[in-house]
Amino acid sequence: MVRVTAMLIALVIASALGVVTSQHKSRQLVTEIEREQLHTRSLQDEWIRMDIEQQSVAALPTVERLARGALHMDAPDRASQITLDLSGQRAR
Repeated sequence: MVRVTAMLIALVIASALGVVTSQHKSRQLVTEIEREQLHTRSLQDEWIRMDIEQQSVAALPTVERLARGALHMDAPDRASQITLDLSGQRAR
């Protein structure tokens, strides 16, 4: 009877250690998942910023093409441009 009781106690202790180990591993995995989700959100934010930047850069040639084609606009020639020198010297 003593052997059976000792065996049952050993099994209960082993089971308790297994539960503690399993909970610890589970908490580690949850922490890792949360860290990866944060990294994913960071990458998504960066992708959105880069996409907006790409759209704005791509829009400049489109605007210029429309201005030249549909509106018949051209950049002013050098003779009709006025340049200001803000250093205090006379502008040309």
